[in-house]
Amino acid sequence: MQYGVVLPGGTAPQQLELATIAEKVGWDGVFVWEAAYGVDAWTLLGAIAGRTSSVRLGTMLTPLPWRRPWKVASQAATLDQLSDGRAILAIGMGAVATGQGQTGETLDVRERASRLDEGIDVLRSFWGGNLTFSGKHFEADLTARIDLAEAGTPVQADIPIWVVGAWPRERSLRRALRCSGVIPEPMAGDLTPATVHDVREWFNAHDADASFDIIVEGESSSRADLARATVLPWEEAGATWWLETQWRQPRNSPEMLATFRQRLEAGPPR
Repeated sequence: MQYGVVLPGGTAPQQLELATIAEKVGWDGVFVWEAAYGVDAWTLLGAIAGRTSSVRLGTMLTPLPWRRPWKVASQAATLDQLSDGRAILAIGMGAVATGQGQTGETLDVRERASRLDEGIDVLRSFWGGNLTFSGKHFEADLTARIDLAEAGTPVQADIPIWVVGAWPRERSLRRALRCSGVIPEPMAGDLTPATVHDVREWFNAHDADASFDIIVEGESSSRADLARATVLPWEEAGATWWLETQWRQPRNSPEMLATFRQRLEAGPPR
């Protein structure tokens, strides 16, 4: 299992400092919340890339249906170049909870799902050097500047895409089969190790690649023994990434950042 942290907020300099600490104490990945407004995730990730050398870097997560997918493709490819092949792109349909606010984007579930499917196609197309796409939701033709294709080529042959998968919805899970990993989200109840076991069995039965990731997130103790006890059942169930998070309110408060820093400095729950 690999261990990452989702930075809980703060100013850009504060988050940059937390990211450098994460690498120093042995975390495997640093992920940044991509909000509608606030500290820009991609600018921050670029800065982190320049201050680190080994941690994987990515968003947690990008609401792809609400973005221009060719722009996201270029942002992820740029991060991959700056980090020498350490980028991961985590995507989903976008949170519609009232507490997240609204920016006029479509909220229809079917339309968001359709745009998500097309968006994945656009990402793959542009990363592969094909700068044209024609679909139901997205149209792009940048062949007049084909020189951009080489400049925008990622270091990795295939930047890993992690996608939220609604369990046990078949269509959502089959979308995840097109990607490198799934962030399981039960349609009813909370995520449990037993659910993760069932998710792993489903993907094994549908010939997922051996390197296919299952990502879970949560909070563990700063005490190594207690942290390991929290994470071990998820690892045994088949999860391959544990992401340490702190989604509690109030975000960005000095107290919250101090608490998260203490957990971060204690290191991953290996």
